[in-house]
Amino acid sequence: MANGNKVLVLGATGGIGGEVARQLRDRGWDVRAMRRSGPQATPAHPDGITWIRGDAMHRADVLAAARGCDVIVHAVNPPGYRRWSELVLPMVDNTIAAAQANGATVVLPSTVYNYGPDAFPLLHEDSPQHPHTRKGAVRVELERRLQQATVAHPLQGSCRVIIVRAGDFFGPTAGNSWFAQGLVKPGRPVAVVHTPGAPGAGHQWAYLPDVACTIAQLLERRSTLPAFASFHMAGHWDADGTEMASAIGRVVVHSGGAAPQVKAFPWWLVALASPVVATLRELREMRYLWQYPVRMPGHRLSALLGQEPHTPLDEAVQATLEGLGCVKKTGTDRLGAVLTDPNAPQSPGQLPA
Repeated sequence: MANGNKVLVLGATGGIGGEVARQLRDRGWDVRAMRRSGPQATPAHPDGITWIRGDAMHRADVLAAARGCDVIVHAVNPPGYRRWSELVLPMVDNTIAAAQANGATVVLPSTVYNYGPDAFPLLHEDSPQHPHTRKGAVRVELERRLQQATVAHPLQGSCRVIIVRAGDFFGPTAGNSWFAQGLVKPGRPVAVVHTPGAPGAGHQWAYLPDVACTIAQLLERRSTLPAFASFHMAGHWDADGTEMASAIGRVVVHSGGAAPQVKAFPWWLVALASPVVATLRELREMRYLWQYPVRMPGHRLSALLGQEPHTPLDEAVQATLEGLGCVKKTGTDRLGAVLTDPNAPQSPGQLPA
């Protein structure tokens, strides 16, 4: 299979899909992106991306959009955790069919939902996957189908697969994330930071631009990888569940604001409203990921790349809060000197969900 540079991004209107599309474009890739609304096709779009109208649930749309592509980034998910059992597997089946038709590589930005407490606290690429939730079981089946698709079939052909598993996403465009929907309120000054984790439980975070850069670097090396390759990102490790809140506080203060209060996330309110609010009901199911320390060391990725892409935490939080409209935008050239406490322990790495 040739290492061509034509890619289709599914889910490009979302956080990780959009970031991957932009970074691949900037690295010289011919990027197509599919969305449900807008013109039928815009090959001369000013953002340098060819936008194609289509629905990831319609196989004909995906096959048409993927024609001639070398890579398909499968970054599409049901919104608000809803209807996973109905939508997730049909969408990945359509991606697999398109990848097999083109002999393409599928990239899946993945989560830790596949794992249950029996695999905690350290998750490696070969750790047992005994999911604790319905959504976790769906993710296990999704990855099983992807792995099966790498085996040549006389009628369907085969594809290659790269899975990049990371912690909870945060970043300037990560609106649908725990950071943006649980810790702070987008569009408002940060007066309170809510911490969802149990006291002392470590948690892993993944800065979206770092995840996208990792995916881009892996794609540049894809011809050297096994047909089915999975990697865990170290990202930003919050050892006791307080460092992310502390970083937010440092950024707010250095941006001219008052130090925000830190409060426990109101899980009681989620429990109270979950019987009538579907999104909160699905959110409550994932609470166990905040009750245990869950960490991915990322050794395999670092061994391959030499060094995992890693933005310093305060710089990443600054960009995130600016993107969410929580602090005023400033230049980034002084962030390392201004925001980073030289006496503070530095996080070694990064993780979604």
